[in-house]
Amino acid sequence: MKGQILEFDESSRSGTISGEDGSRYTLAVDDWKGNALPKTGQKVDFNAEGDKAQAVYLDTVSGSTSSKKIAAALFAFFLGAFGAHKFYLGYTKQGVIMLLTFIFGFILLGIPSMVIGVIAFIEFILYLVKSDEEFEQTYVQGEKGWF
Repeated sequence: MKGQILEFDESSRSGTISGEDGSRYTLAVDDWKGNALPKTGQKVDFNAEGDKAQAVYLDTVSGSTSSKKIAAALFAFFLGAFGAHKFYLGYTKQGVIMLLTFIFGFILLGIPSMVIGVIAFIEFILYLVKSDEEFEQTYVQGEKGWF
């Protein structure tokens, strides 16, 4: 069955899943089959056993992580100095930092602008070398804003 994690408490290592059938199911960390701990809002695929969710997997098909990865890499390559890839991934603060540094970098002989361009190119390479699952865990779920 498909569903979405409504909440997950790391201290108690349990949470709640809303199933596509409208019911709610309890999630224990022992039934989680992902590499990282589950997070609120993640789409999941699971087996319902009464009111418990078992064999809970991250639903990567509905998230279309590969298209997000490719789009983020293309933004980093073509518009990375402006922080476009950061805005696309939801990192507004980092995107604004990159954009302002690039724009105001021209005042300081363009050196900060070149540094931002190099950072964007490095992130372009990193996005491409990571597997779809690793990209999803690092930049989408893990919310890692830089490198």
